Amino acid sequence: MILGRVIGSIWATQKEEGMSQLKLLMIEPITWKGEPAGQLIIAADRIGAGRGERVIVSRGSPARIIFHKSAPIDAVVVGIVDSFEVNEPEE
Repeated sequence: MILGRVIGSIWATQKEEGMSQLKLLMIEPITWKGEPAGQLIIAADRIGAGRGERVIVSRGSPARIIFHKSAPIDAVVVGIVDSFEVNEPEE
């Protein structure tokens, strides 16, 4: 799983079977400090994440299992982050 920030939505009127009624979001992977940490991800979302929110994204087979096994999905939003706590190592 990765931590990310929702930076936008994608609308597609034509989708593969198994993807109808599915909201697609553009997710920017981020570090725990909120800094960019990789390439943009397009993820399916059934929990209602919105622009600017921090989210947890699952990728690969675990993402596909949430939907139909035949759906061409490799990333899904599995949580909206309310808060987290990190203990930074002492220098």
